[in-house]
Amino acid sequence: MKKLFSIFVLVLGVSLSLLSQDNSKVRWYTFEQAVELAKKNPKKLFIDVYTDWCGWCKRMDQTTFQHPIIARYLNEKFYPVKFNAESTKPIEFSGKTFLNEGAGKQRSSHQLAIALLQGKMSYPSVAYMNEDLQLLTAVPGYYPPENMEPILKFFGEDSYKKMPFDEYQKNFTSQIKK
Repeated sequence: MKKLFSIFVLVLGVSLSLLSQDNSKVRWYTFEQAVELAKKNPKKLFIDVYTDWCGWCKRMDQTTFQHPIIARYLNEKFYPVKFNAESTKPIEFSGKTFLNEGAGKQRSSHQLAIALLQGKMSYPSVAYMNEDLQLLTAVPGYYPPENMEPILKFFGEDSYKKMPFDEYQKNFTSQIKK
């Protein structure tokens, strides 16, 4: 009887936890957290590469990432990551240690940001990784919600494996009302 009660309490706790999660807000992870989660439960990574001084990065935080349709989709299909391109913390990934060799110098980029953006340092940029933690591409620039949605779904639905983005976009139906 005690064991049955313990199981009931556990199930109730998990259920309440899931119900209390607000899917209208993006649940951001660190890069390391997302990698660990993806190893246990494979999902793509959506990596917002930003800097503290980037005005368009802040605007995307306030508009695009606050939109409930964008937030819900990011939470369902990806492990969303916020990564400061000027971070000074070493990151271990794929058998390599990534550093910011210019730490302390103004606007020095972290090696992981350089790798994710393939050397094209532009902010904001979003790097997409597949479930095997392989870089698919990086998309530079600010995108309002209605322009971010087709890109998210192009990768989230694996359409990138079947067709080019412009072909996908021709038949895309948005859920976002302008």
